[in-house]
Amino acid sequence: MLKNFNADLHIHTCLSPCGDLTNSPKRVVEKALELNIDIIGICDHNSAENVQAAKNAGAKKKITVLAGMEITSVEEVHIIALFDKTQDILKLQDIIYEKLPPEENKEEFFGQQIIVNEFDEVEGYNKKLLIGATTLTLKEIVSEIQRFGGLAIAAHIDRESYSVIGQLGFIPEDLEFDALELSPNISQSVAINRFPGIEKFPMISSSDAHFLQDIGKATTSFLINEPKINEILMAFKKKAGRSFRIKE
Repeated sequence: MLKNFNADLHIHTCLSPCGDLTNSPKRVVEKALELNIDIIGICDHNSAENVQAAKNAGAKKKITVLAGMEITSVEEVHIIALFDKTQDILKLQDIIYEKLPPEENKEEFFGQQIIVNEFDEVEGYNKKLLIGATTLTLKEIVSEIQRFGGLAIAAHIDRESYSVIGQLGFIPEDLEFDALELSPNISQSVAINRFPGIEKFPMISSSDAHFLQDIGKATTSFLINEPKINEILMAFKKKAGRSFRIKE
């Protein structure tokens, strides 16, 4: 039976160096619950080390947490990867870690990268330069995400920085994105007028929240059978009655 699920598929935790230190997995889940959000995607920069903690916290609150990551390509374009299982995003993380800059994070410049468990306890600090770009191309990243069975979504395409249109000026025809993401700063109708051609892609809107108060500022509603990646993909393709819409 098809049901409506409210989703914010792009949320950062305190693992992201530009994220707020209070954005622990537990608090992110609690905020989503407060806002009646059913599905969240945990998408820290180039790392997924807080995903399982968020999943554990979400299971207690009956919120579905998708295993995600916001990956930076060599072109300095952000791409969202989303999976059902932590083990799949960690396989991708192994590849991303190999392609990150060799330098360590400088906390005084970029901020701390905190690994936290489901109980709000600090378990460590990631020393990699997560804010940096990988040496992987856009096409390689999309290919790797889909090879492991995940969704590849072009992040915040309306932004001037770190977006595929902002960096390249267009969306290459050989990039098989599963969807495009709009930021909370633009409506779908305005985006279509501003960026001709994007209407051929499915479009979602997410908060890209780095602070608790920004969670849910943009969401997407899915009419699907269950909160799973394959169901979301069916919604993108309008198959078997599945559908989706940006909540304006």
